[in-house]
Amino acid sequence: MIPFRDHNPSGRTPYVTYALIALNILIFLLYQPIASDEEALWRIYATWGFIPRDISEGTGYIKLVTSMFIHGGYSHLIGNMLFLFIFGDNIEDEMGHLPFLLFYLATGIIAGLTQVLSAPNSTIPTLGASGAVAGVMGSYLLLYPKARIDIFLIIIIFFRIISIQAWVVLGLWLIFQFIGGLGVPSGSGGIAYWAHAGGFVAGLFLTIPLWLRLGAKSFWTRNDGHPPHAEATYRYVTSRIPKVRR
Repeated sequence: MIPFRDHNPSGRTPYVTYALIALNILIFLLYQPIASDEEALWRIYATWGFIPRDISEGTGYIKLVTSMFIHGGYSHLIGNMLFLFIFGDNIEDEMGHLPFLLFYLATGIIAGLTQVLSAPNSTIPTLGASGAVAGVMGSYLLLYPKARIDIFLIIIIFFRIISIQAWVVLGLWLIFQFIGGLGVPSGSGGIAYWAHAGGFVAGLFLTIPLWLRLGAKSFWTRNDGHPPHAEATYRYVTSRIPKVRR
């Protein structure tokens, strides 16, 4: 189940969202010339990604920020930037440019600290924008639970585009993070599930003051749980692959 767009473009240009996407891509491309050298690549990860044990010992705090801009591969980068592109514009529109940037960085830092708590003695570098992007997703869930999200639904060889409400997509995503976190030994590497969960919950709670200021439940009622903009309309093109009877 892969989300690829929502139905509510932002009311103003999301400069910070675009800048974050561009910066992440640029930094990733800068160290691609050494991507085939595993030792050199590992030094990049160890230098700019944060190591939970270092944080536990009181050092390397700045890496909680720098790690947000380092990614472990194309799929890692593309996945994070896709989710930021889908959900970031509306949150930036509601918060404003600078508050959104501070919110993004704060949720990323909290996500990193959550990972440290889950594996305080791990020496594996942790990197990626996932925690901060998860914070944006948590904010989106609180503000726009009924916004329509288009997803690719893939079941073995069955492919289909369907439109479902944001609370279903984001709620399932959060559940999968908890399941993944409980199923993976702490500090074993791979996906930082607890960072994702921590960032998501942080994003939701840090958005509560904004939600209250907007009117809380009356904000949901006023917009029916959608961003306060007219929905975009998309034309679905019928597949040209002919249907053949059995």
